[in-house]
Amino acid sequence: MATVDVTADNFNEIITNNDFVIVDFWAPWCGPCKGFAPLYDELSEKYPDIVFAKVNTEEQQALAGEFQIRSIPTIMIFREQIIMFSQPGAPQGPQMEQIIEQVQGQDMKEVKKDIEQQQADEATKQ
Repeated sequence: MATVDVTADNFNEIITNNDFVIVDFWAPWCGPCKGFAPLYDELSEKYPDIVFAKVNTEEQQALAGEFQIRSIPTIMIFREQIIMFSQPGAPQGPQMEQIIEQVQGQDMKEVKKDIEQQQADEATKQ
């Protein structure tokens, strides 16, 4: 699967309609972003069940602001609409594949249970 360009108009649809989405926040003038792009494209072919999305932060400043992107590239991974990973910088090939495999290995029922527990704990503190 090739990468998908994401805008403010289609971001929610892409995150909502796909269980596993990796988002690359990048800019055309960013050297590390250009260096990471071939690996990102390669991974999109290797993992066809994952949506590999790209957000051009120059064109989508509001979307980048919504996710508080301060450094690019920033890689963000969503599973079942939950942010499972977010990191500035461009991971190298093996590191990126390890991150993908770790996120794939997560039991989402447990993740959601943990989130519900954290929210309950915060509610009782207030």
